Amino acid sequence: MTEHSTTPPSADLTPIKPVESELLVVTGMSGAGRSTAANALEDHGWYVVENLPPQMLGTLAELMSRMPQALPKLAVVIDVRSKGLFSDIRDSLNALAAGGISFRVLFLDASNETLVRRFEQGRRPHPLQGDGRMLDGIAAERELLAEMKSGSEMVLDTSAMNVHELGSAVTELFSETGPVALRLTVMSFGFKYGLPVDANYVADVRFIPNPHWVPQLRPHTGLDQDVSDFVLVENNACEFVDRYVHALEPVLAGYRRENKHYATIAVGCTGGKHRSVAVAVELAKRLAQLPRVTVSTRHRDLGRE
Repeated sequence: MTEHSTTPPSADLTPIKPVESELLVVTGMSGAGRSTAANALEDHGWYVVENLPPQMLGTLAELMSRMPQALPKLAVVIDVRSKGLFSDIRDSLNALAAGGISFRVLFLDASNETLVRRFEQGRRPHPLQGDGRMLDGIAAERELLAEMKSGSEMVLDTSAMNVHELGSAVTELFSETGPVALRLTVMSFGFKYGLPVDANYVADVRFIPNPHWVPQLRPHTGLDQDVSDFVLVENNACEFVDRYVHALEPVLAGYRRENKHYATIAVGCTGGKHRSVAVAVELAKRLAQLPRVTVSTRHRDLGRE
């Protein structure tokens, strides 16, 4: 008797890679931009569920694991609008981890001043304000979210962002090709305007002679070649940049191990016009040469003087 194969000779026997689902929990301070982040995620193919009671998170995650092709990217927005139910969010996340369901948490934050301004512009009270002041509601929410923030893989401060910049930041983190391995923002700033609230590392370059005191350089900025040469070449700041990049390499490796995808490195001088700008540009160039790193620059106080 001749045996016949049940598989046609032309069939492709390459195993089909199973679809892997991604679960992202988006939370943070009211007014910090959760809705904007949700819209950006939706634009990039994520299925977004807003204002979900934490107790339903496990049920939704189980549905996602059963239907990975239907729900390959699920983003769940959870916030204090769920009132008393919100207190169970940590238990819900621990239950997911215990059940072997992987997830990440994006926490959106902003300064108190920014949050007050945004609520006043929208003419809406804070959800925890009650009969008290708006700042009372913000303080209560910060206390409620403190543990959540400390345990989040990604904390994004939106104080200096408009809706378009926040949408771009979320896009860079969660594009159709998945999250970038490590997204760095190198920000120049002026100490006289205050420290950036979202900086993971701060470098003080006020030890470099100030081009402000050179008459022909004073009207220029660190983006101009003459100022850049004065800072980096004449005063040998390139050595500082080299050593700083070398010091950051184990830090960035640790970020990858801890699944941290976003970090801000701030470089400050007195006014944020000359030295910090030139050093930030050079630092960004050097960091961009490292593997699995995407770098952008931002000059917070340039043009502010």
